[in-house]
Amino acid sequence: MVYRGTIMALALATALALTMGDAKAQDKRYPNWKGEWTTVIPRLPGQQLRFDPNKPYGKGQQAPLTEEYQKIYQANLAEQAEGGQGLFLDHASCLPAGMPTMMSAGTHEFIVTPETTYIAGSDLRRIFTDGRPWPTDLEPTYQGFSMGRWIDEDGDGVYDVLEVETRGPFKGPRTYDATGLPLHFDNDSTFKERIFLDKDNILHDVITVVDRALTQPWTVDKTYRRGGSKYPNWSRTSCLEGTGYVTIGKEFYLVGADGS
Repeated sequence: MVYRGTIMALALATALALTMGDAKAQDKRYPNWKGEWTTVIPRLPGQQLRFDPNKPYGKGQQAPLTEEYQKIYQANLAEQAEGGQGLFLDHASCLPAGMPTMMSAGTHEFIVTPETTYIAGSDLRRIFTDGRPWPTDLEPTYQGFSMGRWIDEDGDGVYDVLEVETRGPFKGPRTYDATGLPLHFDNDSTFKERIFLDKDNILHDVITVVDRALTQPWTVDKTYRRGGSKYPNWSRTSCLEGTGYVTIGKEFYLVGADGS
């Protein structure tokens, strides 16, 4: 993506800050998640971007929305049926998708260091594992603020699971997918994740959403498959490149092939 060079430079600077002896000792404790991880999306009807990859797109997600947000979702779908973008307008305009949508499609890179794990995909996430306290003066962001801890579940001296909690405030409005399936407009969600590699070399991100637009927490299992290339050709394109969408205020336009 457009920030890939910055991400890699940051990861390299972090690695070089470690002494060689410390780095070798610490590396043995952390799992090997290197490489390019592509989102596994089962062949189901509808578009690819789904919060729950194991259920159909849109209404088929069966999101446990409150009655209020069911009505908001239906009004949004009616607007889309008339040619608009509804609640998906901001992302259609190439603003970042944010959490949890950013974990739903595309390729990801997991850059593991003792203090921070970076997830580089459509945007950059930082998961702090250095034991710092939760900050009290956070500014709204698309990704939220993530704190994590490593767990060695089988006692073999190598961490198996990264547990993560991500809090807001977030920038919004936010949606789970392009149908405008909404999160609460208060932008105060909490996401809890368990990230781990299974015996078939599939990486899992089990995400639980706690949000006031839901009647209960919503948990899904996202999976990623590691690519076979030793030297992945990371994309350096931006959402804005080649897009046919133009927005002016809340008005939405689609530029034709002739530029009109």
